[in-house]
Amino acid sequence: MPPHKTNLTPKAPSPAEANAAAASFARLTSKLEYLSAADMAQVRMAYRFADEAHLGQLRNSGEPYITHPIAVAAQCADWKLDAQALMAALLHDAMEDCGVSKTELIERFGSPVAELVDGLTKLEKLHFNTREENQAESFRKMLLAMARDVRVILIKLADRMHNMRTLGDAPKDKWRRISTETLDVYAPIAHRLGLNQTYRELQDLSFKFMCPWRYSILSKAIAKARGRRRDLIQKVRTDLEQVFVNHGMAVKIAGREKTLFSIYKKMEEKNLSFAQVTDIYGFRIIVPHLIDCYTGLGLLHQLYKPVPGKFKDHIAISKINGYQSLHTTLVGPSGINVEFQLRTDAMHLVAETGVAAHWLYKTDDASTHSDRMGVKWLQSLLDIQDETRDAAEFWDHVKVDLFPDAVYVFTPKSQIMAMPRGATMVDFAYAIHSNVGDHTVSAKVNGEMVPLRTEVKNGNVIEIVTSATSSPNPAWLGFVRTARARSKIRQNLRTMAQADAQHLGEKMLAQALRAEGIENLPDITGPSEAVWDKLIRFSGNRSQIELLTDIGLGKRIASIVAKKLAKLLAEQGAKPDALLLTRERFSAKDTLVHASVMIDGSENTSVRFATCCRPVPGDAIVGHLGRGEGLAIHTSTCNVAQKLHYKDSERFISVEWSDQMVRTFETGIVVTVNNGKGVLARVAGALASAEADINHVDMAEESGEGAMDLRFVISVRDTQQLDIVLRNLRRTASVLRAERIAPSSTS
Repeated sequence: MPPHKTNLTPKAPSPAEANAAAASFARLTSKLEYLSAADMAQVRMAYRFADEAHLGQLRNSGEPYITHPIAVAAQCADWKLDAQALMAALLHDAMEDCGVSKTELIERFGSPVAELVDGLTKLEKLHFNTREENQAESFRKMLLAMARDVRVILIKLADRMHNMRTLGDAPKDKWRRISTETLDVYAPIAHRLGLNQTYRELQDLSFKFMCPWRYSILSKAIAKARGRRRDLIQKVRTDLEQVFVNHGMAVKIAGREKTLFSIYKKMEEKNLSFAQVTDIYGFRIIVPHLIDCYTGLGLLHQLYKPVPGKFKDHIAISKINGYQSLHTTLVGPSGINVEFQLRTDAMHLVAETGVAAHWLYKTDDASTHSDRMGVKWLQSLLDIQDETRDAAEFWDHVKVDLFPDAVYVFTPKSQIMAMPRGATMVDFAYAIHSNVGDHTVSAKVNGEMVPLRTEVKNGNVIEIVTSATSSPNPAWLGFVRTARARSKIRQNLRTMAQADAQHLGEKMLAQALRAEGIENLPDITGPSEAVWDKLIRFSGNRSQIELLTDIGLGKRIASIVAKKLAKLLAEQGAKPDALLLTRERFSAKDTLVHASVMIDGSENTSVRFATCCRPVPGDAIVGHLGRGEGLAIHTSTCNVAQKLHYKDSERFISVEWSDQMVRTFETGIVVTVNNGKGVLARVAGALASAEADINHVDMAEESGEGAMDLRFVISVRDTQQLDIVLRNLRRTASVLRAERIAPSSTS
């Protein structure tokens, strides 16, 4: 009987068994040996929660969805991230895909983990257009700026790396979009943070799915070249080992090959064929100490001739992301250019893992590595971590090098805009367009109304509400941050002031002309054009608009200009209306008066209401035409106005309140109260019941027991409403006295 044959070939696992293995926590266990038992238990708990949350969900490959969070956590474990980061990696899709709330995550895993997951969820919701290079750059910056904790970015990069590794399972119509997004946004972030290994892999994977045919052709060409030059590479390695052994220096030598994407970009940018790309191969030499980098460089330059202009010292002048190495390109055997990189172990760690090296070192005594690190940028991060253990402060320090002053926000159409830190809604409006800024009424952030002085924050979606009748408010100058907004507001206010002054000047000249017996101002065109030309020459102005503006600003006296205009019209044969002349020009005492300017509150910058007396409709008023300051309205009993009249009576004109007012006016009142609990609320209630608005309140700093004065600036329609306000106040409990701040008392 023939002997029984035993099949020693292991049986291939079934798809179900393979999926179960991929979805098992055991896949992570070997990578988590650096964690404490308590941390390991926390990570395992997060795995169980995520596994249950994603139960029944499958990836495009047909694998259970939990395999993706496990792969992301595995990458984070390779970077030796802490337990909180690993838990967030396992849970990173729980809020987005499984409906788990942030509150539930806080209750189960604590606030730090929930904040990490929330940050990842917010980044996942960002949409952008990678077809525009400036959009991609803005998005990269915003992504970095939005992450309060560097671990958010690292988990996000791990997430993207696994998605790219498995992109072949996704529908082909998504390949180009996702690859372009990875190449434009995530690969540069990895490079910026010093994650060179991740950076190179993301570039190659993006190239593979963006240009599958070119990727395939190029990879075959490199495989052939690798085979042809195997002997050459082996000879270089042998030569290197011999040189360093002879010098008594223990080094680690590793061959390195340019990535497919970098070769492709070089061919494309320099219009080269593959055969013309000579520096495909390179060697990385890891030396014991910093000084050995330069010693090794000398040995290499004695072994092979250096290529002129191909030496870079990134140790003396490190890259912004902390990368340090010596780079030199030498002419090797058979005239083939070979690139060499020399660095220490610590430099190599930073070169490959960048910011992630922070976690690899954080449990060690920083002092024992201070000589080996040689990277001031990274060392400062380690110092911060040793002093505070605060991830937020750590990331803030990283951001000193990463766009420190920029805030990135969205328009409602998802256009990304960069604003300076501290910029407000008004700055944003003017950044869109000056017309938007000029007509801004209000603003919405993420769909909710906010004050215009609200500062923009990273990731805000900002909508500006405009109105054709709105115009810039001078108060905006008090809080806008950008020079563009400030200059546009000032320009608009100057234009408005000129238009208002022109309108007032026209009104004043017309009324002064009536005092000369002429009903209306003559037209600027037609028979009267010559009259206006002579009047403009007489005044020294360049145009009718400038003359009228000067009158409105008080630079010229309306009555003097009106007399000259009447004389010029008389020379043309115009005769004054005797009845109008009698009615307008002479009073009962036969003294000259000016026709009154009517005040209805619609005046803007050309008419101001003096704060020394705060006139309101119903008060007897006078108008003072200051030199270049427009028309100031005072009460007739105001001491300031009386002093001005004594010095320069010619600049006073007659003004009257219109029968129809278009707004309310400010006035001052003083309320004496017995100080006590709730007294201010009762006074405010009395003002509200009289429909008066409180604009300002001033109270004594020593508000102890006893009587005290409350001074208010309120808005009322007229003196009748003011009387009602005072009557209401006097009837209020705890109020001893309520009076208007008398205009005559102001000196």
